[in-house]
Order: sequence, then C-alpha cells, then structure tokens
Amino acid sequence: MYFIEFAECCKRLEKIRSRLAMVEVLAETLLTLQEIELPVFIRFIMGRIFPDWSPKKIGIGPNLLFEGLAYVIGKQKETVIEALNSKGDIGTAVEELVSMKEQTSFFSEQLTLLEVYAAMEKIASIDGKGSQREKNLLIRRFFGASSPLEARYLARLLLEDLRIGVGEGTIRDAIAKVFDLPVSVLDHAIQVTNDIGEVAFLALKDPNSLNSVKITLFHPVRMMLAQAGDIATGIHDHGKISAEYKYDGSRFQFHRKGKSCRVYSRKLEDITSSVPDVTEMLMSVTSRDIILDGEVIAVKDGRPLPFQTVLRRVRRKNEVEAIKDSIELTPLVFDILYLEGNDLISLTYGERREILLKEVKKYVAPNIISDDPAEIERYYMNGLDQGHEGIMLKVLSSQYTPGVRGKSWLKIKPHVDTLDLVVTGADWGEGKRAHVFGSFHLACRDNDYLIPISKVATGFSDEELALLYDVLKDIVVSTKGKSVILEPNLVFEIGYSEIQKSPNYSGGYALRFPRFISVRPDKSIDDIDTIETILDRYDFQEQHRTGSNQ
Repeated sequence: MYFIEFAECCKRLEKIRSRLAMVEVLAETLLTLQEIELPVFIRFIMGRIFPDWSPKKIGIGPNLLFEGLAYVIGKQKETVIEALNSKGDIGTAVEELVSMKEQTSFFSEQLTLLEVYAAMEKIASIDGKGSQREKNLLIRRFFGASSPLEARYLARLLLEDLRIGVGEGTIRDAIAKVFDLPVSVLDHAIQVTNDIGEVAFLALKDPNSLNSVKITLFHPVRMMLAQAGDIATGIHDHGKISAEYKYDGSRFQFHRKGKSCRVYSRKLEDITSSVPDVTEMLMSVTSRDIILDGEVIAVKDGRPLPFQTVLRRVRRKNEVEAIKDSIELTPLVFDILYLEGNDLISLTYGERREILLKEVKKYVAPNIISDDPAEIERYYMNGLDQGHEGIMLKVLSSQYTPGVRGKSWLKIKPHVDTLDLVVTGADWGEGKRAHVFGSFHLACRDNDYLIPISKVATGFSDEELALLYDVLKDIVVSTKGKSVILEPNLVFEIGYSEIQKSPNYSGGYALRFPRFISVRPDKSIDDIDTIETILDRYDFQEQHRTGSNQ
C-alpha cells in the first residue's frame, strides 16, 4: 500500500459518521492489504504507531513538527503557527502549507505505508544528546516527500491523533466481517495480546489460532477496571461478594520469568527502574514465572500517603536512590493473571484468589467475602479509618477482562462525585495568573470521539497552575484569542455537584460546579469516562431527586 492510498482512505472515513459505513470501508480496504501491511495499517488507522504494550515511543511534539515543516515550506516557524491558528486543525493546516512548499521533494518515488512505519521506528529509536536534531531531520524528509494530502494525515499520525473516529471497536468489527469471525473470539484475542494489529495478522494467517492465544510474559495487558457502585446493589445482584480496600496508589503489573522481572504502570509503561524496592519485594515472594496485578502505595508511620506522593516515586527517572528512603513504597497484590505457562484470566475471581494465596505469601491485599451488607459496611468504614479511599467489591464468579470497565468490579467511595476527563484546551488566566493557563476545557469519550463536557477553573493552587503550564505548553496545537487547543493526552480527575442538561456542549450535558481534584498521569485517554457514564449518572441523579421529592 502506498501512503497516499492510506491518506485517501482516511479522508473518506473522516467524512463518515455512521459506524456501519466505516466498517464497510475498512473491510473493503483490509482485503487489499498484503500480509505484512495489515498490522501497520490497523494501528495507523486508529492513530497509533506501536502496540499499546510496546516500549517504543515516537516522542514528537507540536513544536518539533512545526520546525521541521517550516524548513520544508521555506517559511518561518511563526508562519506555520499562524496557519494552524486560522485553521484550528493541524492536519488541514499542514495540508495547505505543503501545497505551497518551496522545497522540492526529497524523493521521486511515492512513500509506501511500510516505509513510513520504518521511518517512525527509526524516530522512536533516537535518544540522547542530539536526538531532537535527528528527529527534526527525519520530519523534514517526511514532509519533503509528501503530497499535501499525505502530509495532512502524516502530521496527525506523528502526534498520534488522527481524528477520523476509528477506534478499536470499529476496526474489530471490520476484521470480523473480512475474516468471518465471531466478535467474542476477537475480543478475547485483543484483550490477551493487547495488539489488534497482531490479532488481524493471526486472523489472516490462521483464524483457529485466535482461540489459543495466551498472555505472554513481558507483554503487559491492559488492566481490568471498576465502575462506581454501592454495597446494597452489589449484594442484591451477586449475593456473596469479595470486598477489598480501595487504595489511593498507583496500579502495577508485575512480570517474572526466572531471575528476570519487569514492573509496568497502568499505562503499560515500564517503571522497573523507578521502583527498585518494590521490584525487590515482589521478587522475594515467589520464584515462579508469574504475572501479578496490584497497587503500590506510599506509607509513612503505617498510614497511606496521598496518590500524588506515590507518583513522585513511580514517575521518577533519575536519582531514584536519593528519594527512595524518603518515600516508602509497599506493593499490595490482589490478582494473578499467569502462572508457569498457564493463562489464568478465564478462571473465576474466586479461583484466581485461591491460587494467589497459595503462590504469594506476602503483600497480598486483604479481603472479606460476605453477603451481609452490615458486615461489608463495617469493613468499608474500617478502610476509611485506616486512610484508604474506600472498598472494591469483586464478583466471585467473574473472569479477568483486560481493559474492560464493567459491573464485575465495583468501587465504593465516600459520596464525592468525580469523573476522569481529558484536557483538550485551555484559556489564559487573568491578573496574577495571566502568564499561565487559568481554566481548562474537558472532554469525555463517545466510542471513538471526544465530546466536550465542561470547563474547570477552580480547585487549583498557583503552584499547580504553574506546573500544569510547564507540562502543557509544549503540546499546544493552536491558539485563538485567549484560548489554546492542546493535544488530548493529560487526564484530570474532576469533582462536581451534579450533571445538568446543557445546549452549550455538543454532548448535551455539562457539569455543575466542576472542581479540579488531581492530575492522573497514570491514566490514558482510553481510561477516561464515557458519555454513557454521564448519561447513567444523570439518570440516577434524576431518579434519586424524584424519589426524594415524593
């Protein structure tokens, strides 16, 4: 496949809003691909370059992209920024600029999909001193070889934000259609491999192999997620249920094979070097080939410290030893996914728990199993007294479903309604805050699209706003008046008083009295709350209000 064919496919999809129509176009395109092109096309069409589990990162920000493009079109960087500000979209702005470029093409032959992927692999491999210059040179080569339409999607792809609305569910359905496979088989394979491109490759080579795909050591899977619930409903729906403390820490996945081990974060980043003490603790509790799921918390005088304290350690890249003794970390393991070549996620939670207690002698998160609401309520209050966030209720008969936020795990916290939302833009502050962003635009997910839901301007200290500006200033995509558009990759936890209907937002709803709670750098855009969550909470809120007025 030539990259221009990929770009034309993107352009066609960008005009479609019907999911079924998208599936038809994708299925039609998949049939034209060579075997080796299939996984690359699938990742690209979702705006990804590498699988989620891969340690490879492209590391390209808007500023680096602007500099490379400015060179190719023979203009100043400011010209690129002005064009972007007038368009509001990096793809269409780049397309227009490249159509007027003064530099001749570096190549006489058309770019292929695989050549683009190979170049991106090279960009991801560049590190150390002079890496920005090398990346800039490769970006110049990209745009120098691109047609305007190719440049439109190449720019978006380099920022991993394709903006055509194709997500995992859509491409999964296209694969199911092309290879005549049950969606359930594909779902399981995607969960286990955490790479839908690889799943498509297997579907082409040997569809039967999808039934036997297993979790692989040092190939982390997405972590199972919980949704908000309450004790009474959990017991009513499931009877006896497991209750564990809900920790205010950072999720981890621990992989061990022989004497080698790695620790991965919730975003599947390798954090082994940042938590050598945690690694040592976990290595001491088992000698088996194993994958464990858990949470690491910071502790002082036997009491848990806030989540932000944990992040100071988990995200530390340099001088880890210097800070290790000042922030004591403790791992708490609550699940087991793999043992000695055996994939355990299809077992029930109760069965996995028995294996966990047998295999791991220390650092296992405590739990109780009960169908008595009063007993679980006491356990909940005891957790709060100990400084934990609340409790988790886990259905004993449930399987482990990587990346799924379902009703098999319920989180119970004191009644402070919060949502995890992605930051899509910001407004400059006023007065003493005029040099930083003073408010932020937030969005939830609707399948493969981002839906604006709120702005937030309260809950920030001056220090937090300064830190946020340092983080966000390099991912500004465009500016219009007092507002900026940002790459959507930073997640905020937002508190609010209620959800209300609003014509001011495209999703039809808004948050009343939104308040910043914290940054969640451990979460990705895939982890944010959805419009379905907003609707469910609104319905629950209205039912509760109606009931209280009767």
